[in-house]
Amino acid sequence: MAETPNPKGKIRSILVSQPKPEPGERSPLAELATKFNIKVDFRPFIEVVGVPAKDFRKNRLVLTDFPSIVFNSRNAIDHYFRLCEEMRCEIDPETRYYCISEAVGLYLQKYTQLRKRKISFGKGKLEDLLPQMLKHKEAAYLMPCADILQDTFTAEAQKLGLQVTKAVMFRTVASDLSDLADIKYDVLCFFSPMGIKSLFENFPDFVQGTTKIAALGLQTHAAVQDCGLRLDIAAPSPEFPSLVMALEASIKKGHK
Repeated sequence: MAETPNPKGKIRSILVSQPKPEPGERSPLAELATKFNIKVDFRPFIEVVGVPAKDFRKNRLVLTDFPSIVFNSRNAIDHYFRLCEEMRCEIDPETRYYCISEAVGLYLQKYTQLRKRKISFGKGKLEDLLPQMLKHKEAAYLMPCADILQDTFTAEAQKLGLQVTKAVMFRTVASDLSDLADIKYDVLCFFSPMGIKSLFENFPDFVQGTTKIAALGLQTHAAVQDCGLRLDIAAPSPEFPSLVMALEASIKKGHK
């Protein structure tokens, strides 16, 4: 990926290391393009690859042994039902589902008919589900997850006497970004340490120069700095709770 020659720091182009929003989906990052007449492109730096059934069987986990499933993402839902189909596991209609948010829970409709008494929603954190899970303390809980899960939830659950088993059903790998080798952007936006890792897997000789790095989350901030990069735009912070707000402030500053 080429360095952007931009000594005055004016932001004219941004690369967002996430998938392009679906048609009709509101994207505050995309709205910056219209508001400031700049170029905003979306390109996922990482992609999700499912664990094959033959590899999953090596864990000796029997999916039908778990009457309660905890989902922290849509990917977890997709790969749980994929493996159930590949392994020919018949899902008990009495299975209870615990979802990190209502949006994730409603996604279950893609695979099963929702029953109000069999589904619980959190408010964006898995810990929100613990009071509901304690109503069925004797149940065996399965949490489908990625190989890079940053997890404190299972430890909290175990302290309360809940039996939660993590099952890696999908992996996060670096996308092929070779077509971006000669493309220049004023800002690169990152949302996870894996995105930074993907940057260097694709471009091991990457030199930041005047390119600004924007990052969301403390772990992503640390990954930027651990790689010897300069963190120019950071969120959340007391001044900028969101990355969009931080980017907008930097754009305004550069346009003065």
